[in-house]
Amino acid sequence: MEPEEMTEGQAANMAQSAASKLSQMGERTKQLGNVIQDPQRQKRIILVIVCVALLLDNMLYMVIVPIIPDYLEGLQKAADDAEAAAAPHTNSSNSTVHRATKGNFDLQIGVLFASKAILQLLVNPLSGTFIDRVGYDIPLFIGLNIMFLSTLTFAFADNYATLFLARSIQGLGSAFADTSGIALIADRFTEEAERSKALGIALAFISFGSLVAPPFGGVLYEFAGKRVPFLILACICLTDGVLCLAVLKPFSNRERDNMPVGTPIYKLMIDPYIAVVAGALIICNIPLAFLEPTIANWMEQNMNASEWEIGMTWFPAFFPHVLGVYLTVKLAAKYPHLQWFYGAIGMVFIGASSCTVPACKNFGQLMIPLCGICFGIAFVDTALLPTLGFLVDVRHVSVYGSVYAIADISYCVAYALGPIVAGQIVHDLGFVQLNLGMGLANVLYAPALLLLKNVAQMRPSFSERNMLLEDGPAGLYDTIKMEQREKKRKGLCTTIDENGIETFVQRSHSEDESSGGEYA
Repeated sequence: MEPEEMTEGQAANMAQSAASKLSQMGERTKQLGNVIQDPQRQKRIILVIVCVALLLDNMLYMVIVPIIPDYLEGLQKAADDAEAAAAPHTNSSNSTVHRATKGNFDLQIGVLFASKAILQLLVNPLSGTFIDRVGYDIPLFIGLNIMFLSTLTFAFADNYATLFLARSIQGLGSAFADTSGIALIADRFTEEAERSKALGIALAFISFGSLVAPPFGGVLYEFAGKRVPFLILACICLTDGVLCLAVLKPFSNRERDNMPVGTPIYKLMIDPYIAVVAGALIICNIPLAFLEPTIANWMEQNMNASEWEIGMTWFPAFFPHVLGVYLTVKLAAKYPHLQWFYGAIGMVFIGASSCTVPACKNFGQLMIPLCGICFGIAFVDTALLPTLGFLVDVRHVSVYGSVYAIADISYCVAYALGPIVAGQIVHDLGFVQLNLGMGLANVLYAPALLLLKNVAQMRPSFSERNMLLEDGPAGLYDTIKMEQREKKRKGLCTTIDENGIETFVQRSHSEDESSGGEYA
């Protein structure tokens, strides 16, 4: 009987121990939930989620640079060997087919690289509207899932068609994840200085992903095979998706039921201030987008550059890019009314650096203008992305999906044209003319940012208030959200009556008197 009693005692002790551990786990889970629900901590976690999503998207965009050309060449060689083995007596026709394919090889790579930006460009108007309707969390979660699928497709693709499909799927995921992520940052970080800093951090992650991905992919491809870099990125993407699901809870958030209706994207596109910003984002990214597919061949022909030099061409530019982001954030905090000036300085930097690229004679000299281009892009992006959010706040409804879809469209225009158009321009006009043209375009466009000079003096427009006055607040969300925004932006201390409408009308009337010179 003693063994049975000991066994029963052990079972009781084990049950008590298990119950104690479960209780401790429950307490820790509750504490973690409280930490996550803290507004300040939640904002930081959201920033981490968005930054990781942007990092993944740009790493996946650039990680194929050292992998795909060699991989496609290997596939083509295997196909040629198989064809030669099947028809050994038709050597002349086989060589003709091989030469034709070799002639189309650069075009295939260019189309593959551009397919992501092209599909993203087409989907962005729809994704921006979708984000404005359902909120920012669900589109971000959808985008992360699509990017995860794209990464797995890249890992197991074994022909050009599958690679093209994976690249296009990535463009679809980016249209949701990138736009909703940037819009989510703009929505959660409402203070201008705070928003500039958060967007600057996101831009630093974009830069890091773009510049570290080629050496990351090249080393792993060389020593571990094609699948390993994509599987690592897929695991990170899966982790970020789980974190998004746990923190944002996209399918249980009820706030979006009463979200104000955002301004349609076509109305934002015809806003002259937003159009100027979008044009600047296109022009400033053209040098980077056009040099990436063309500079390797130019380095081989003019510098006899080695493979490692070509692979490391852009990596040093990460540090001046981060420096540019840091300087712009600091300057914007002290002199927020000069955002347009920082953008103009950045475009002049880009123009001057682009014009000096063809004059470089070796790898060391080439690093200087490339660093200047990335430094200037950091100035333009860090100054103008918060400006887009501010323009929506003061001239439209404070819903940010469509306006940052326009920003994403601007980037996609440059990167969709780059792989296809840049090579043709170099073939027809030359590498020197390409760089001079891009540099001149940036310098000539810089004065257009003078139109943004008075943006900082604008006051909130009546569009959002009039919408709520005409339709009436759809719920408590509308009233509280408007009161919070006005208090933060104006420093007003107002109260809400029982019906929530009369106080709002009176405050609008007082603002009419105090801001009669505002820009409409």
